[in-house]
Amino acid sequence: MMQIEQQQQQPQPQPSQQQNQLTVQNSGSLSFSSHLSKEDEEISKSALSTFRAKEEEIERKKMAVREKVQLQLGRVEEETKRLAVIREELEALADPMRKEVAQVRKKIDAVNKELKPLGHTCQKKEREYKEALEAFNEKNKEKVQLITKLMELVSESERLRMKKLEELSKSIDSIH
Repeated sequence: MMQIEQQQQQPQPQPSQQQNQLTVQNSGSLSFSSHLSKEDEEISKSALSTFRAKEEEIERKKMAVREKVQLQLGRVEEETKRLAVIREELEALADPMRKEVAQVRKKIDAVNKELKPLGHTCQKKEREYKEALEAFNEKNKEKVQLITKLMELVSESERLRMKKLEELSKSIDSIH
């Protein structure tokens, strides 16, 4: 707003020089114009493609982790079955190693119990990630709409001020 007030106090440039563009500066770093330049479009496209590439990379890594977890779960189940068979064979032989086998089996069962909640946690985190991504995309879309609205309002404000200045100028000229 301070910039707009300063522009009103300074002599106004010719309308042909302005070409319906208004620069609004906030902390000296943010600028908008009523037309997106090709450079802005390229930056937007680049940012969007970078974002998509990162999303794809995240999705690939997520799938790789999911596959590793599934493979690990499959191995654990196979090992559990295999150890159960071995245990039965050992019990049939009345092997002196029976106690160690029982301990290992208990450890495997404990690890298997730990893996199940981890799989559920992984799925829960995936759902949370998707929800957060949707919320992010919605807010980003809202931001773009607000920026567009701001650019329209600034452009309309400039047009109205220029029209008023021309009327005042004509009014002053008609007095002389």
